[in-house]
Amino acid sequence: MNTIPSPERLPTKRLPTKRLHVITWGCQMNVYDSARMTDVLRPLGYRPADTPEEADMVILNTCHIRDRAAEKVFSELGRLRVIKQARAAEGRPTVLAVAGCVAQAEGREILRRAPFVDIVLGPQTYHRLPEMVARAARAGGVVIDTDFPPEQKFDFLPDAAGPQLPGGVTAFLTVQEGCDKFCSFCVVPYTRGAEASRPAASVLAEARRMVQGGVREITLLGQNVNAYHGDGPDGRTWGLARLMHALADIPGLLRLRYTTSHPRDVDDALIAAHRDLPQLMPFLHLPVQSGSDRMLRLMNRGHTADDYRRLVERLRAARPDLAFSSDFIVGHPGETDADFAATMALVEEVGFAQAFSFSYSPRPGTPAAAAADRVPPPASDERLQRLQALIRTQQDRTNASSVGQAMPVLFTGRGRRPGQLSGRSPFLQAVHACAPETLIGTVAMVKIEAMLTNSLTATLIDPTALPDPIPLPERACA
Repeated sequence: MNTIPSPERLPTKRLPTKRLHVITWGCQMNVYDSARMTDVLRPLGYRPADTPEEADMVILNTCHIRDRAAEKVFSELGRLRVIKQARAAEGRPTVLAVAGCVAQAEGREILRRAPFVDIVLGPQTYHRLPEMVARAARAGGVVIDTDFPPEQKFDFLPDAAGPQLPGGVTAFLTVQEGCDKFCSFCVVPYTRGAEASRPAASVLAEARRMVQGGVREITLLGQNVNAYHGDGPDGRTWGLARLMHALADIPGLLRLRYTTSHPRDVDDALIAAHRDLPQLMPFLHLPVQSGSDRMLRLMNRGHTADDYRRLVERLRAARPDLAFSSDFIVGHPGETDADFAATMALVEEVGFAQAFSFSYSPRPGTPAAAAADRVPPPASDERLQRLQALIRTQQDRTNASSVGQAMPVLFTGRGRRPGQLSGRSPFLQAVHACAPETLIGTVAMVKIEAMLTNSLTATLIDPTALPDPIPLPERACA
């Protein structure tokens, strides 16, 4: 197998130091991808720069999910063009690259409207970045690579240089990419490609390196992460539950999470993992998008609202304290008042600790973008406001139910005030408490004292870190 050599295996010849600045938009997977692009370029001598003005190379890692995504990219490129021209006048050339899902979907348009861009690459090709940089330098022209290569990029990446998040206590780890579901509103199958899973051994090796670097909580990432079906070291295909059992055996890895899930791929083994693994936190992001069966059919979701309800019931039976978040789209073409009312009813019935909700916006090339029965923006906006108000009420109710309770908190870094630390509850709530800095990177018991707008305040019960693994106290479902 051909691999890019890691920094440890490079020749001793010292490369001139260059500076790299990466601007990241979008999902957690883009955050992970940006870190790995930094790793890929490290053997060429690139080290991080704080600003584009300092950088010999700037990468704009883009997202195509939200409304007017491409226009936001071109606006940012206009700003970077001025920086590139100023540096060129000083004899300091800058390589400008556009990566990610906008690059994949609209690469040729980027070259037409922004011919000063040097490299355009899709999210499946960033393992080829060193070659692209060399080609751009040799040819003096643009390099575009938005193919879906036959090889998996993860087979060609160097070892990650360290934790993917500031502070180093929590990190993202991509285990699966792409999606085969083809929801009517979604561009992911067209920008990220078909579902593909990393070999389990590769995931486990990267997780061990993260833990050695100080990471204590890992969130497994995938566009449809619970469709994970990677090759296991035992010669069998592993599902997500099997992978998490293996990850839970890594000494020092205190917590596991995963996102984003599709209801159709939650299997019995995954439900059992929520019951059996104390490292698997009781918080699950499980998008439903709508509570109307008619809309779910138009969205090509492949499940009904009652399918979702029954799945939630099974998960809560396995883990009674499990908190849920979800995604909702209002104003999808064809949505009526009755369809929206069904969504509100599902939210009322299920109850969500948090949720992400958006008005529908057409993505070029998706089936819904060609639909004629658009919902007028005023109606869509009014529905969104009502939904978000309900979700906010449920989020506040969840946070209020934590007040007075004792719970284990993973401390991730310093808080805003002197002597204060910030951390995460098992339910992904932000928690602040006065505590010694020696507890950063450990889990300790706190008592929740008050609820703020978007966080909880707490007092430390015991300044001693809890053992691994950490059992959760009994907690009634909010």
